[in-house]
Amino acid sequence: MVSAIIPTYNRRELVVHAVGTVLAQTLPVEEIIVVDDGSSDGTEAALRGAFGDRIIYVRQANAGVSAARNRGLALARGRYLALLDSDDEWLPEKTARQVAWLQAHPDFGMVLCDVARTDADRRPVDRLERRRLTPEDGWVLKWALLEPALAPVSALFRREVFERTGGFDESLRTAEDLDFHLRVARDWKIGVVDAVLATAMRGHDGLSALAQTYQDYAAVIERAAEAAGDRVPSDIRGRALAAAYLRSARGMLFAGRWGEAWNYARRAWRASDDPRLRRQALALLPLAARRQAARLLGRAR
Repeated sequence: MVSAIIPTYNRRELVVHAVGTVLAQTLPVEEIIVVDDGSSDGTEAALRGAFGDRIIYVRQANAGVSAARNRGLALARGRYLALLDSDDEWLPEKTARQVAWLQAHPDFGMVLCDVARTDADRRPVDRLERRRLTPEDGWVLKWALLEPALAPVSALFRREVFERTGGFDESLRTAEDLDFHLRVARDWKIGVVDAVLATAMRGHDGLSALAQTYQDYAAVIERAAEAAGDRVPSDIRGRALAAAYLRSARGMLFAGRWGEAWNYARRAWRASDDPRLRRQALALLPLAARRQAARLLGRAR
């Protein structure tokens, strides 16, 4: 039995479309749980009118996407659990191919797939190529640390993964998907179906521009690197930390938070002596100069 968990908040038309892609699966999904995180746009009426008792509708006070996902995961009865944000969609073969993959690999906990990413008008933007980020199936924690990226819509996992690893960290405003991926990769083998089986909408109402995003991102990688211990060689852990700090330093520069940018850059330098990462750290200096010059010019005008 497959359970689909769909959190939503004020996306009435989008969530109806998302549920429709679950009902269109070639392998039927026996349980569809929509967790409405306090919507005020008529989401409940739209869902009940479109699907009636074909879905389980749960409403809660607004608590964030992680709390909504966790509520759905706790309610789910399926042997296999799958996530679908309300602005994303599944292609018809998704559950069939991923369930078949896990059935053929009984010692694996989760399987991922490629995701076609679109803009708000569903025009193609790019493709998340999972195999490029995860070159091998199995114990992939080192790859998840070095290339941390997870589109929740790409994942299908066994119930035992949720029961053992736990759900999403509700204290994180962002990067909760990366944190979940890294914790699963620590405890379970992960595989890949090398095909586009889902689409994800990007940039229409996300949190990616917030400075908090960079703080959460660095904190998640720090926690995962520490928890990895001897499972991942120390040089790879250092490279993962340095790359995360550099990403956060760049983000803080663009946010005009100079002190925090400098702090992340110093931490990156100390975390790894990898020449490529050291060059990226040095490249922050002219970037910072350009950003500061543009800021001063703007003030002068």
